[in-house]
Amino acid sequence: MAQAGVPLWAADDEIEEDFQGVDLNMAIGNYGQNGLYDEVQSRIDEAALLAVQQQMQQQAVFAQIPDQVKRFIVHFHQAVLNNNLEEITVAYESGWNRLTEKFYAKTEWPEAEIIAPLVSDDPIFLILYRELYYRHVYSRLQPNVDDRFHSYENSCELFNYLLNSDEPVALELPEQWLWDIIDEFIYQFQSYCVWRSRVKSKSDEELMLLQEASSQGVWSAYSVLNVLYSLIQKSKINEYIVAQQQGKSEEEIAEIVGEYGVKPLYRMLGYFSIIGLLRVHTMLGDFTLALKVMENVELNPKAQFTRVTACLVSTYYYVGFCYIMLRRYMDAVRGYTSILSFVLRMRQYHTRSYQYDQMNKTADRMYALFAVCHALAPSRTDDNILNTVKDKYGEQFTKMQRGEEGISAFEELFIYACPKFISANPPPYDDPEALAAYVDEPPAEPVHRHLALFVADVRAQAPVPTLRSFLKLYTSLDATKLANFMDADEEDIVQQMMVMKQASRNVSRVGGEKGLLEGSVRPTSDLDFVIDENMLHMVESTVGRRYAGWFIRSTENAQRVLDTLKSSPLPGPGKSAQAPNATAEAPRTGGPKVAWGGVKVA
Repeated sequence: MAQAGVPLWAADDEIEEDFQGVDLNMAIGNYGQNGLYDEVQSRIDEAALLAVQQQMQQQAVFAQIPDQVKRFIVHFHQAVLNNNLEEITVAYESGWNRLTEKFYAKTEWPEAEIIAPLVSDDPIFLILYRELYYRHVYSRLQPNVDDRFHSYENSCELFNYLLNSDEPVALELPEQWLWDIIDEFIYQFQSYCVWRSRVKSKSDEELMLLQEASSQGVWSAYSVLNVLYSLIQKSKINEYIVAQQQGKSEEEIAEIVGEYGVKPLYRMLGYFSIIGLLRVHTMLGDFTLALKVMENVELNPKAQFTRVTACLVSTYYYVGFCYIMLRRYMDAVRGYTSILSFVLRMRQYHTRSYQYDQMNKTADRMYALFAVCHALAPSRTDDNILNTVKDKYGEQFTKMQRGEEGISAFEELFIYACPKFISANPPPYDDPEALAAYVDEPPAEPVHRHLALFVADVRAQAPVPTLRSFLKLYTSLDATKLANFMDADEEDIVQQMMVMKQASRNVSRVGGEKGLLEGSVRPTSDLDFVIDENMLHMVESTVGRRYAGWFIRSTENAQRVLDTLKSSPLPGPGKSAQAPNATAEAPRTGGPKVAWGGVKVA
């Protein structure tokens, strides 16, 4: 203790001894020693702040969603949870499209994260919602880079959920939606391939993203084909089709296809994946493989894909185009005649369908391809189809009959009606030098490569229409005389005759053959000839006119006119009707009668 009379400050040594073990930094604290308040604030978790801001933005966007849309999403989600196919179908085919036209015709639907509270964050429904969301973006708007990548991620989530589950998923969707899922998946793949091949229009950021995407296999041909083949294998759809064709019972089929194959969801996805493979292989230019994957599918009205009209039209379109590229024009004509007649009959029932415009566009392309086939392999065909072709493409149809002069018409119709071909390999985004060379000298577009192959075959057959017109005038003709008509050497005429002989023979399917690639060589022309030394002998087979179809169509037309007259109201009284007070003249009972039962006036 300090002595009395000693100042307090004189006791510093004792105070220091008492507080010798105290941590002064802890006692004093950090008041003013660790920077200003602004520096402390900068260390607040920015991720948390951004999350709060994003949540507030989502709440603002959610408040702007119309109540009608909110009720629809809640109802749609409940229908999916209950696997109520009827309500799902109505919501999918009617409700979604009606609300799109009303609220989102030129803008995006709310993002899945915005509407997630309405569906209790159900991950499966949100995947299905995103599938509809991105389909709307691709069809009505212009997808950006993020849309293309995120749509691929969502497709991967959907197919991983279906394919990697330990047991069949408890999900039921209408067949139309299942077809649209496969169809849209392939369309987005095609759109991405076309977009990534246009290197000159890409920004530096897009080039970096494409380089990363290429290394990860985003929208690669392998990943798309892998999904389609996996769905086919998971559902065992080929085994199912073969078992059905063999007439096996339901129990036997269930044992063959297993627990996945008996589910309508997997069975129809597998079936539509076969059609999807047909489309993908056609876009890649492998027409033989495209028809090979369809070997178990029969093109008849009883096939399962006929239940979805869009799938039916698409199947016949791609099968017919493959036949054209394989020079099997008769098979293409037969298929196009069948489907176009069906479209003509069913058009009145599909005017309200949301896919009506797309089916009409595909039908117009098939009419163009039909015109090409008819020019290359003339034959007797359905008059209604032929008249429609002449109405739509009359100028090109006439021009294609003029040999070399009609090459431009073939090119025009081919480019208009062919599928959107794609390249399986992306540009070399990972190699700057190779990418620069790619930009300076880009390779030929896939459509131009296929066009060149097609035109080469057409040009080889260019003399055939002129030769045919001369030969139909004679039963026998000297080769020298024909050479004079054609202004060519006799040897050239013989070569052209051989080309004509080859052009009049095509591989074609005969009734009863199973695979689409099967067939035998058959004549496609009604004019044939033989060369005996220096003389040409021609024979023309004539087929009698088929009157049955004409009578059936006329009868149906008369029936429609009669039904219209019966349903029409009776006409009212005319202006010259008798006045009410006039005395009616008694009908005459005597005299001769005219043909319709009245009395002939003397």
